[in-house]
Amino acid sequence: MRASRLISLVLLLQARETMTAAELSRELEVSERTVYRDVLALSAAGVPVYADRGRAGGYRLLGGYRTRLTGLTRDEAEALFLAGLPGPAGDLGLADAVASAELKVLAALPPSLRDAPARTGQRFHLDVPGWFRESTPPRWLTELARAVWRDGVVVLRYRRGEREVTRRVEPYGLVLKSGTWYLVGRVGDAMRTYRVDRVVDVVPDPATFVRDDGFDLGGYWREQAESFLRGMLAERVTVRVSPVGLRLLRFLADTPFAYEEALAAAGAPDGQGWVVTRLPVESVEVAYAQLLAFGPEAEVLDPPELRARLVDAAARSAALYGVAPVPPDQR
Repeated sequence: MRASRLISLVLLLQARETMTAAELSRELEVSERTVYRDVLALSAAGVPVYADRGRAGGYRLLGGYRTRLTGLTRDEAEALFLAGLPGPAGDLGLADAVASAELKVLAALPPSLRDAPARTGQRFHLDVPGWFRESTPPRWLTELARAVWRDGVVVLRYRRGEREVTRRVEPYGLVLKSGTWYLVGRVGDAMRTYRVDRVVDVVPDPATFVRDDGFDLGGYWREQAESFLRGMLAERVTVRVSPVGLRLLRFLADTPFAYEEALAAAGAPDGQGWVVTRLPVESVEVAYAQLLAFGPEAEVLDPPELRARLVDAAARSAALYGVAPVPPDQR
């Protein structure tokens, strides 16, 4: 355990040049006293690590010092190549950089681990786009990625519905979700999200912006995604579902939380095991298509217009098959 931590400490100093004891303790999840002991151990082992005094001081390695990656375990080496994500990296214009980095890592590995990329490639493949979707990256993705890297301001021309809008954006990051790329950026005082495939034009601005180091791209995206889905499912329909229908609900509800909300709202089963619940839906139109898939395993109680549409659909289906509808009291 300690050997692994010492290697991590050296690699951190190689990557960041100078780090304080407090910064190292947070990264390594140990106390500052442990950091001091580890630095002494590295110095005794011949690793040229030394401390700079003063407010801007910290620990650093003697200029030019590099360590080979001999401390990697097989699991770590294989995970490293699995994390390469060649598809998304290629979309961002980084395929050559990723390939070059992998070659350098491979050269630094001991002979016993040099089969790691081959083993990983034989066992795992990441296919990011969803089914029936174009896999070609959006036209302006590479340009936006460059702006994200350099903290450069861009002027976007963006398609919103039937019209186009122009926005001056500070691009904070790019997110790949189900094969679709999104740009997250600051416009004025607020963060905004744009689908990259709807960007019509990108004009780099000579200006750069000062990034808010406290901004958490992953956290922002999770909050926005959940807020979007909850906002989209703004209406509720009351349905009575059979035990089979309740199982189908897991697969036919729009989102996991729609299923969970419907499950939580379900009343006690009646004598036949049917329950009444309220299902979050995007609209009556969308709910009509969803509830048709339940067939005879669900009965809409409210709203009346949705119930009437499904009654009509059931009658037309029965007529199509030459079967007279069964009266309610004979079901």
